[in-house]
Order: sequence, then C-alpha cells, then structure tokens
Amino acid sequence: MGENSKKTKKVSVKSAAYMPEVSPAVIKRLPRYFRYLREVIRQGKTRVSSAELSKMMNVTASQIRQDLNCFGGFGQQGYGYNVNFLYTKICEILGVGCGFRALVIGAGNLGSALVKSSMFDKRGVDVVAMVDVRENIIGKTIGDVTVYKMDDLEELCEKFEVDIVILTLPKENATAAAQKLLNTKVKGIWNFTGKELDLGDSHIVVENEHIGDSLMTLCYEIARREEDL
Repeated sequence: MGENSKKTKKVSVKSAAYMPEVSPAVIKRLPRYFRYLREVIRQGKTRVSSAELSKMMNVTASQIRQDLNCFGGFGQQGYGYNVNFLYTKICEILGVGCGFRALVIGAGNLGSALVKSSMFDKRGVDVVAMVDVRENIIGKTIGDVTVYKMDDLEELCEKFEVDIVILTLPKENATAAAQKLLNTKVKGIWNFTGKELDLGDSHIVVENEHIGDSLMTLCYEIARREEDL
C-alpha cells in the first residue's frame, strides 16, 4: 500500500465477470461466500457441497443454490462445487482483482485502524493515500500510507487514479467532502461518518456504514434473551 507500493493493474469490471441484475439481498450474501470459501481453501478441500456450505454459513442449501444460480450456477449435481473455481468466480463478481485503489479521508483513530488492517489486501484493494486537515500529521506515514493535505484531495484522486474514497472524518464535514468528489473520477464512497449521504444520480456509488446499528442490534438481542430468562 501507499505511494511507493507496486501499483496493481486495473481490470475492467465488465470484463472480469458477467454482472446480471440480482436482488440486494443476494449481493449482501456474496461477501460471506467469499469468506467461507477462503476457509474451505485453507482446509485443503477441493470440492464442497451446498449442504456443507449450509452448515458453515447457517443459510439453507436451497438458498445457496438459488444465489449461485443467479450468476450461472457453477456446480454439478452429485459433485457439488469446485472450491477454487467457485472462489475465483465469486472474486470476479465482487471485483476482487480489479485493482481498485482507495483513499482515506480522515487520519484519526478509525482511519488509521482501517489502513493498518489486512482487510484491503485480502480483497484486492490498494490504499494509496490518506488526507487530513491537521498540520501535525500531514507528511507522516500510517501503516505504509502517507498522509497528505485535505486541500490536495482532488489532485490526489487524479494522480493516484482513485476508485474508492473512505470517509472517516467528522460527521458535519461529510457532505462537503463528498461534494468535492463529484468533480473527480472516483467511483464509490465508503462512508463511516454516521451521516446518511445521498448523491442522487451522480456517477458515485455510496455505501453508508453505520457501525452503531450493529451494536444496537446486539444490545437488542441481549435484552430480548434476558427477558426470556
């Protein structure tokens, strides 16, 4: 990662995989297939059935077959799925290996934790830069990613051919940052600010991430179970 890292070759998403229109629920399950298939590969297995995946993922075998049939199936009756082939196809569908490049706005605790994680490397995304407004952190390296001035955002997006921008800055600054990106070739925003961003019919896809929602769901489940005791 970072300015001195070897740039990954970009691959056209259209050429990487056939992308049919499928329901958002199916799309949200695909990363789970990605994770569990990685685990199956680590176990040294060469094939896996929908029944085996069902036990691992707590999803019905029928649902798994329906999901994968949306993209062509990939399995053989009586044999199951070739693990490496299925994993490769899931990676193609999810854009892993397309050489997407990311920039993080906000070099605070969350932004720093994200760039130091292995999450991006495992998913084929190269974090090429961070930006911040604090003079005392500009020019420093977090992980192996250099922090630049926020004022240079648009120039950096062009220089590094940024596809994805990750927002970890204060909530009140989220809209202004997103508006700046409308003048760039950035394709997507991963938004951790807590502000629900909507860029309308712009060329940028927005994924609003609300970590607090998961916490509240957990709290609800704990409270519900305690009531049942």
